[in-house]
Amino acid sequence: MELFLLSNGKLADDAPLLSYAQPQLHAMIAQRSITSALLIPYAIILGDHQQRAADLSASLGISVACIQDFPSPQEAIEQAELILVSGGNTWFLNQMLHENGLIVAIQRAVRERNVPYVGWSAGCNVATPSIRTTNDMPVRSSVVLPALGLFPVQINPHYLDAHVSGHRGETRDERLAEFCAVNPAESVIALREGSFLHVSGNRLRYISVRGEDFKLFRHGQPTQAYHDVSALQSLVPFRCD
Repeated sequence: MELFLLSNGKLADDAPLLSYAQPQLHAMIAQRSITSALLIPYAIILGDHQQRAADLSASLGISVACIQDFPSPQEAIEQAELILVSGGNTWFLNQMLHENGLIVAIQRAVRERNVPYVGWSAGCNVATPSIRTTNDMPVRSSVVLPALGLFPVQINPHYLDAHVSGHRGETRDERLAEFCAVNPAESVIALREGSFLHVSGNRLRYISVRGEDFKLFRHGQPTQAYHDVSALQSLVPFRCD
């Protein structure tokens, strides 16, 4: 299984999509001789899906097609060499995956056919067991359905612990601590911008282009920051390097 779970898509407005993960993504594409990718852009509510595909094609150096370009969503997954799941609204994305019958299709593609999965922001969220640790608004009044569960631990992308002047609501740390208090058996990995988790086979790595840490939230334990992914060894079935 090959997963790239990125906190965000860009580090700057004028940067190419996924540019901070290009070395690892280009290496994977070359190693597997991948020539095309399938984009699942459901999370993009106000943007142009075809433009997102074109931007990704330029960034990755391969042909990228939107899932809507195929006769059926399931057929698109069956033909995919590489699955790209865009950021945007996690709630809308997860609902569309269920409505289009793609949960099992993607799980089988990734787990049985070893199709690489690259998800950023919302696309990272839906790769975990559920979308309950997203930062997004539930734009539709739908129940919280299970997500893909490709990665076994909840992730909170776009993590920020800086103090925002004038903000009087709960901090992100407090919100994540609340999640763990309500769900004491679950943990949350908080990923800062410019960082991602890479699963390749039975190996898990953490990459931050800014050299920053990630945080791990667990009920009843102090929240800690880590640079070493081995802190996750008790939570994941992968070898943590």
